[in-house]
Amino acid sequence: MTLPRLRRYILFVVALFINAFGIAFITKALLGTSPITSITYVLSMFTALTMGEWTILVNLLFVVLELPLMSRKQLHDERFPYLMQIPISLCFGYFIDGSMFLLQGLAPVSYLAQFISLLIGCTILALGIALEVKVNVAMAAGEYFVRVITLRFKGDFGYIKLGFDSTLVLLSCIVSWIFMQGIYGVREGTVIAALVVGPIVHFVSPYYRFLDRWITDSAHPAETMPSRPESSPAAHPTIITIARELGSGGHQLGEMLAHELGIKLYDKEFIELAAQRSGLDEEYIRRNEQSIPSFWLKCLYAQDYKRSLSPDDVLFVAESSIIRDLANRESCIIIGRCADFVLGDTTDVIRLFCYADATSACHRCIHQYGIAADQVDTERKRINHNRRMHYEFYTGRRWDDPHHYDLMVNTSRVSLETICQTVCRLYHTRNSRQLQANG
Repeated sequence: MTLPRLRRYILFVVALFINAFGIAFITKALLGTSPITSITYVLSMFTALTMGEWTILVNLLFVVLELPLMSRKQLHDERFPYLMQIPISLCFGYFIDGSMFLLQGLAPVSYLAQFISLLIGCTILALGIALEVKVNVAMAAGEYFVRVITLRFKGDFGYIKLGFDSTLVLLSCIVSWIFMQGIYGVREGTVIAALVVGPIVHFVSPYYRFLDRWITDSAHPAETMPSRPESSPAAHPTIITIARELGSGGHQLGEMLAHELGIKLYDKEFIELAAQRSGLDEEYIRRNEQSIPSFWLKCLYAQDYKRSLSPDDVLFVAESSIIRDLANRESCIIIGRCADFVLGDTTDVIRLFCYADATSACHRCIHQYGIAADQVDTERKRINHNRRMHYEFYTGRRWDDPHHYDLMVNTSRVSLETICQTVCRLYHTRNSRQLQANG
């Protein structure tokens, strides 16, 4: 085992403890526990076994139930991660009991104190989940069980995860009603935990990037993020990326730049290229490039996005790969697709963001894009919202943050012709500097 991989396993154990501590904190808030542990908490309330001991038993039950759902080949190929669920379940159970012991003095009385404790617990749990996903070496039995179901029935991870958690909560209520003649252990805190942990995971995940070099094994490139090969001194493509609000004229600006500079523009061309690369239907891509599921459902993927990709994730990965290939091959202009983020902090990329005031944007949408006047404002807000959410989900940063762009232009105040001339000068200046740097 290499040193970076050993570090990943160490961090996974740390993440497992953080998860357990977060669950204990949520439980101690007395507003109900998290969905994944709701059944074990309820069982511990009327039996001699602790919450951690029931967690071990339930997780081992998941391991057994996975067997008939897995093919012989899948079990053979994944025998190590499958068997790893057993020691992970043992550690997780003992970590929960240990955390409950450490927090035995936590007993919030007022509802406000309970609510604050609940939010603290959700944050701790999210920190653990984000770290677990970051190191990406093993899976706890609960999430592995969901993954097996997803692969077996070719379903959507987000919906199956939602159904799995809901089933556990419902089962907890039934068991509580049968054995304790009332609903205990499942309260508003259970619902709150289900809703807020995913978004917090999504928010904190980018901050774990500082671990990249420490857990990356340069001898195993498959475990690292794809990187751009160095270009030869004779060929240094310069890429122009254009992020834009609807109605700002970003696509029109791209056409003008392509004509002036004699380079290709890539926008709708991505639909056919992405279909070939991803295997997704072109019509699906055309419908979903700017139309994503609800933020809450997408955040469910944040807990397992490296292992069970949704169709939207497959599309993003395919388009990112195409963007890198284009950037290594030729100078070009790329519209949208998070290209400014995908290409990283390289000096041969010119990043633009186009925006416009509502009046100007609506006028362009009506007279150039053919959107009905009575629908234009609603449609403009909807598409801008989807673009923002898509960008921020996959990049972890604000769509309209000026720090990520070389030039932000208000096309309501500055003509596209003037912007085009400015960008062309910047393009030629970049090329000249690169040629001088390369001798």
